[in-house]
Amino acid sequence: MQEVANQSAAAAAAVRERWDSTPSVGIILGSGLGGLADKIVVEQTFDYAEIPHFPRTTALGHKGRLICGRLADVPVVAFQGRFHLYEGYTAQQAAQPARLSRALGADTLIVSNAAGGVNPRYAVGDVMVIDDQINFLFDNPLIGVNDDKLGPRFPDMSSPYDRDLMEIAAEAARRNNFVLHRGVYLAMLGPTYETRAEYRLARHLGADAVGMSTVPEVIAARHADMRVLGLSTITNVGSPDAPSGTSGHDVINAAQSATHKLTEIVQSVVASLK
Repeated sequence: MQEVANQSAAAAAAVRERWDSTPSVGIILGSGLGGLADKIVVEQTFDYAEIPHFPRTTALGHKGRLICGRLADVPVVAFQGRFHLYEGYTAQQAAQPARLSRALGADTLIVSNAAGGVNPRYAVGDVMVIDDQINFLFDNPLIGVNDDKLGPRFPDMSSPYDRDLMEIAAEAARRNNFVLHRGVYLAMLGPTYETRAEYRLARHLGADAVGMSTVPEVIAARHADMRVLGLSTITNVGSPDAPSGTSGHDVINAAQSATHKLTEIVQSVVASLK
């Protein structure tokens, strides 16, 4: 933990050498959702290889690029690709986009992901605003000696996702006439998709959607006292009673079909922060 502040500061310094704005929002774009970046007025871009201490993303559909610019006339940084534990990274490494957003000055984080729906009311292409989360990654970005400059030793996680931002997201869905669910996201290690028994377990534990990301980023953001909005695109339905095969390409295609919904929500939320 003690080296995290120095690494984040070095990464932020490298970004500031070419982009001198202070972002209000960091946006992490998940599988198949990189198209949201098309709505950003781009002022600067960075390949992850250009950012000190940043890992390389190997996940399907993740470009591995940081975009700096303006969305709804608000300065933002958007990460086209994230880091997963199944790639061999630690939870602390997976949290680096959140840490860099905070080091650059952002006080709000928007995270999006592709997820399997275990709530029987969900359908492929639906969007769920994340109300709460369950960490089945069995790792945590705060493990180690705490650095009080980053946040408290024992951060409260009773409400990891911001209620006001959820309401703005819900209003955007109503205004654009599409369904926005509200539910619990459960993160599993991956990279295998869940078995029927694991889907059944997830539902029994109270999850509405399952995925392989997001939780480390949200923990780090809340540790740093950032407001967080989480959005899951339902890219496959994980029914233990009617199983169907899932592939990475299927997930990306389904995620892309819901890009317009994510775009409306994210633009509305960002615009509200002017």
